[in-house]
Amino acid sequence: MSNQTINLTIIGAGLWGQALGKLAKYNEQNKVKIWSRKSSESLASVVNEADVILSAVSMNGVRPTIEKLKALTIPEETIFITATKGLEPKTILTPSQIWQKSFPNHPVVVLSGPNLSKEIDQGLPAATVVASDNIIAAGKAQEIFSSDIFRVYLNNDPIGTELGGTLKNVMAIASGVCDGLQLGTNAKSALLTRALPEMIRIGTELGASPETFFGLSGLGDLIATCDSPLSRNYRVGYGLSEGKKLEQILEELQSTAEGVNTANVLVELAKKYRIAIPISRQVYRLINGKTNPQEAVKELMARDLKAEFDDLDFA
Repeated sequence: MSNQTINLTIIGAGLWGQALGKLAKYNEQNKVKIWSRKSSESLASVVNEADVILSAVSMNGVRPTIEKLKALTIPEETIFITATKGLEPKTILTPSQIWQKSFPNHPVVVLSGPNLSKEIDQGLPAATVVASDNIIAAGKAQEIFSSDIFRVYLNNDPIGTELGGTLKNVMAIASGVCDGLQLGTNAKSALLTRALPEMIRIGTELGASPETFFGLSGLGDLIATCDSPLSRNYRVGYGLSEGKKLEQILEELQSTAEGVNTANVLVELAKKYRIAIPISRQVYRLINGKTNPQEAVKELMARDLKAEFDDLDFA
């Protein structure tokens, strides 16, 4: 590992941004600054000497953040890391695609994995993936965050890495419903197993490699998010199973649950590309008041019989 000092600026001071800042500080050669709209310092002052700028804002904050940065002079060698999970409703673009279109001459890296912020804050061990078309930039991100409590792997499939972390949020809502209704381990196992091929169908249509979804940013993140009350999206599903209104649940969370927005986007995506998304569709219907948890389960169980792998090509 290099002993060179790396200046890292994190934009977004929520739980995820703070957790990433804490991880970066484990490597003493990193100089870390965290900025949010509430910071007393200007954005220009904290990115002035940044070698790496990491965005940990919500999906809704990606475009405004980019516009702020475009008003500044950012050297082309500056690396952008995006740790946002979501899809833009109008364009169906991922965060990294938006960053790359906005800064076409800069390297862009995706960071995603089974990383619950509160567990990281407790210093518990975890692993993640950094992915980019620029392997040197991905290696720099790996160097920044690797430590004895955080293992970082490289991947050259940024879209797949990003979509794994995005799509599992919708599945986490379904998982929360499953647990809230006390449907049992058999049902939960079946749900998560069928969630993975649904994620792969969507991901490959958008240009991702199917293998990526079997890694940390796909299956790994799916397991972590779908089985923990620390997950905001899981808590959305659990709350819906209790008969709570979505607005009430989101108010109680006091933070963003990206799976809600993603489910709405996926329905439009499925129409455009004619993708089968039975789980995501029921989540969409549920969060929009078009069905209730019990009926959603019945709909999934009543689907036409089929072969297990008839709609996936792993060649």
